[in-house]
Amino acid sequence: MNRGSTSEKVIVLGIDGMDPRITKKLVDEGKLPNIRAFIERGSAREDLVLMGAIPTVTPPCWTTLATGAYPGTHGITDFWRQSRKNLDAVTYNLNSQFCEAEPLWNTAAAAGKKTLVWHWPGSSWPPTSDSPNLHVVDGTQPESVNMAVACIDWERIVVANEDVQEVVFVPKMERAQGMGCIITYLNDLLGEKENQETSADLWFSGEITDGRDMKTYIMTYEDTELYVGCRIAYDVVNSPLKEAVNWADAPEGAKEFTVLTSDGLLRRPALILKGEDGTYDRVALYRSKKDTQPLVVVKRGEMIGDIVDTIQKDEKTYQGSRAFKVLELAEDGSEVRFWMSAALDIANDDIWSPPSLYQQVIQNVGLVPPVGLVGGENPELIEHAFIPAWEIYCQWQARALNHLIAENQYDLVFSHLHNVDCGGHQLWHCAKNQPEWAHTDEKQYQGFIEEFYRQTDRYLGQFLHYLDENYTVLIVSDHGLIVGEGIPPVLGDSSGVTTGVMEELGYTVLEKDENGESLRNVDWSKTKAINSRAHWIYLNLKGRYEHGIVDPAEKYALEEQIIDDLYNYRDPKTGKRIVSIAMRDKEAAILGVNGKDCGDIFFCIEEGFSRVHGDSLPTYWGYANTSVSPVFIAAGQGIKQGYQTERVIRQVDVAPTIAALMGIGFPRECEGAPVYQIFKEAF
Repeated sequence: MNRGSTSEKVIVLGIDGMDPRITKKLVDEGKLPNIRAFIERGSAREDLVLMGAIPTVTPPCWTTLATGAYPGTHGITDFWRQSRKNLDAVTYNLNSQFCEAEPLWNTAAAAGKKTLVWHWPGSSWPPTSDSPNLHVVDGTQPESVNMAVACIDWERIVVANEDVQEVVFVPKMERAQGMGCIITYLNDLLGEKENQETSADLWFSGEITDGRDMKTYIMTYEDTELYVGCRIAYDVVNSPLKEAVNWADAPEGAKEFTVLTSDGLLRRPALILKGEDGTYDRVALYRSKKDTQPLVVVKRGEMIGDIVDTIQKDEKTYQGSRAFKVLELAEDGSEVRFWMSAALDIANDDIWSPPSLYQQVIQNVGLVPPVGLVGGENPELIEHAFIPAWEIYCQWQARALNHLIAENQYDLVFSHLHNVDCGGHQLWHCAKNQPEWAHTDEKQYQGFIEEFYRQTDRYLGQFLHYLDENYTVLIVSDHGLIVGEGIPPVLGDSSGVTTGVMEELGYTVLEKDENGESLRNVDWSKTKAINSRAHWIYLNLKGRYEHGIVDPAEKYALEEQIIDDLYNYRDPKTGKRIVSIAMRDKEAAILGVNGKDCGDIFFCIEEGFSRVHGDSLPTYWGYANTSVSPVFIAAGQGIKQGYQTERVIRQVDVAPTIAALMGIGFPRECEGAPVYQIFKEAF
């Protein structure tokens, strides 16, 4: 029996949203050769499943993986935590200060292990250990490194043609599939945008992390995450396209147009240029018509990144890096359309500890590439901007991690990649033909899903060499994402207070306007309970809340009544039950989701009605061979080769498994146990 170290170095490759059912299917079809190699050289269950924690949401599950503790213990129970001041408000929860369980990286650093934590969302930033052995990069949001603090200009589509008469800029415009980018109703659009703050404004501005109370009411289907999350807005610029005049050095036949950056504040002149065959085939972007050298020249169909230009934001001037791609360029020069990524401040090292890590990466690997977030229901943008931008980011992250591991000689690495989850929230709902998305083709979207997994396989392949260098490599995820069988009910949305079903049942009452229409304000004098976040119902108790109306003596009976009503509620379209389980907080202890950061009642949406993930149990399956389960594969030093275990491996088991391999202590609040069945040596 071994109680010492069997592995000196461990690398955790976390892939957000990676689904074992899809993974196994594509592995069996020969489409994921690198993942197949990890499986053949290591250990896993036959179905590759890791039993996920609940809620099946990014921050709780990554925190469980890091601490070996259930969400009820570590306290990170969602993207949002219930406001301590307002029952109908939430605050942002990706903050290590809210985590009440010790993460393994602190344990390892204290044991003398040099440790890197790379963009691990939920409990890694800010660092909670001052050990010089611990290095931490980001973790403030899930998308990609630096997006929360360094995003200084948004993603946009620029369209120029000979019919446009003036330069037009519309910020953060949501576009459904099939809608063009020529603005013919500018005044209406600008009127809609006035005083309207989008989710992108908060999510990628850094403001979301300031602890503010945020009130979001989910009242209709159109308010739910399934609708909102897939339609991230992007800026649109329209420009006249005309003969180039007053340029210092414009090639013969060049045509000019205008690009707006810095939320429309700065103008950049651009040219479309002819190739050797006399047709227009490329775009050149300049700082000024006086310049003889362009900022960048981009050929039709080409994506180029690391382009640095001046950006103005909030009366400050920055140097920002972004990528460009020409989506369409008419050979006769009559029209051009191109995509610009968001711009990242190249000087921002605010969430790198120590900050010298940032300089080490950008000097040896390159600037952080902004990821693409546009796509949703527009197949062209998905194929030509969204997926390729993520490919660039994946390969950059692989190079960055390989460089840091080689140069800094880390003993333990925790890393996180978000491409699959980001794709899932934008695309998965279209992978089944539904009336709401009749304009999309399910087979095409299932193909997009497959491409994200192929992309992930290429990323993971950059780490295969560590199996020959005495490392142990773990591939894990927080959850999978399902393609839903139908449209979820207006209950259990994760982003705030969901009123639909609770209002129907009479427990939540909203204030009304003069026409009797519901306002986005709770009438607390008539409200007995609300549904806040994905899984919880809170009673409006006297003594607990200033506006409480429920006598504490009636709490048990009211909970019983609400649970009965949830089980008895039927979907209006199908007549089927929509809630799978409902229980009091004290019973939820058996699932690890009870305590002060949870509500009075815990419930899950029934399989077949759940969203992509988050409101479900981790065992749920969906359409197109999808599931909510996470994945687990281990290979390398100390791990059996080509071995399949029948053990149910839980997310709480990952941290103690790593600790056992490295011969260090378990994290203080750890509730899991090592997966000793996959160890080469008896434990």
